[in-house]
Amino acid sequence: MQEIGLYGLGRMGGNMARRLSRAGIRVCALNRSFEVTRKLAAEESHVSACQSARELVEALAAPRIVWLMLPAGAATEAAIEELSALLAPGDLLVDGANGFYQEAMRRAQQLGERGLNFADVGVSGGVWGLANGYCLMAGGTDADIARLQPYLQALAPTPETGWLHAGPAGAGHFTKMVHNGIEYGMMQALAEGFALMRAKQEFQLDIAAIAELWRHSSVVRSWLLDLSADFLKHDQQLDAIAPVVADSGEGRWTALESINLGVPTPVMTLALMSRFASQGKGDFANQMLAMMRQGFGGHAVEKGET
Repeated sequence: MQEIGLYGLGRMGGNMARRLSRAGIRVCALNRSFEVTRKLAAEESHVSACQSARELVEALAAPRIVWLMLPAGAATEAAIEELSALLAPGDLLVDGANGFYQEAMRRAQQLGERGLNFADVGVSGGVWGLANGYCLMAGGTDADIARLQPYLQALAPTPETGWLHAGPAGAGHFTKMVHNGIEYGMMQALAEGFALMRAKQEFQLDIAAIAELWRHSSVVRSWLLDLSADFLKHDQQLDAIAPVVADSGEGRWTALESINLGVPTPVMTLALMSRFASQGKGDFANQMLAMMRQGFGGHAVEKGET
């Protein structure tokens, strides 16, 4: 039986473990909360619960494959440091987080100096990946991705579709970074369009019906539109939802990379700026604008809450 170690059982990692297990692959699972790991192992017949990185490594036969699905940054860095001291030359470490591609390039070089192999895999699919499969963008050597292929095929929608060897180490995370930048722009365009229709009150537009209409044969049909149609069907006002949209490192990295490469990406970058505005990060600038208008034109200033 094929086997893999999976460290990180959050919303993505947990369902990835389930999908691998249901494909007949043994998964040695590890999570910061052992209770999560224990419950998953009780649920899935091919999942084995591990309580430590050492136990995870010892549970796998060499040459090993250990896949990380941890938050990018400090958590992933700490796990790589811990595992690199336990793994043996020839073992393959995979980072499936939304990491910065230059970090993946650095890790590949540093781990390679220790005789360890490294691959970075951008993973898309969200909470629907278990049922529908994931879209996987892999970076690494030909040999390393060939070793990963059975696991990529098990996670993907089909063995032939939904996964790609994008290029050398770093290419997987770079491709996923651009993917998420495009996602920002598409989401922003849909949100603005529906806001515009909702504001045209004289037409009393049924935006839920319009969303459902556009799902069928229109140029803008998409999974994001499908999701929008679903929640608008239940609530067209969204009054209970705070107008605050978080942003991930991926959107920021995409904007910075476009500057570094001199490639104009106005839609993706403005979508990121809109998210910053929703978080209140433009409030002081707007306060400045209000005071300037008062200064040159005597315009009234609305008082905020104190």
